[in-house]
Amino acid sequence: MPAGPLPLRWFVLTLGCVTLLAVGQVLFKIAALQWRVDGWSWATLRSFLSLPMLTALVVYGVATIAWVFVLRFVPLVAAYSLFSLAFILTPLFAHFMLDEPLALRTFIGGTIIVAGVVIAVT
Repeated sequence: MPAGPLPLRWFVLTLGCVTLLAVGQVLFKIAALQWRVDGWSWATLRSFLSLPMLTALVVYGVATIAWVFVLRFVPLVAAYSLFSLAFILTPLFAHFMLDEPLALRTFIGGTIIVAGVVIAVT
């Protein structure tokens, strides 16, 4: 891919990968909250392999395949710069889906990340 701005279709697909990974993180958190550890028992394994855990693994699998496809066409520097947006999306998803608190420092850090992404991919 020639140097210059990232074409819209690759930007959207890369951002889609990042979004899937952020959703997967929220699903992993839900799975962790449901996991009941009772030593090394079948009940522990059964609770570990919950619907949120299995869904998270599928989401991560799809995201990984899409990510490798993206890397065929997008320079790693640009793709990985966009990947850093996961540090913004994940806290936002956690706030809205899990009612986790958002701190001012999260917004400040997010602003710095977005500025860096804009510089890196344009």
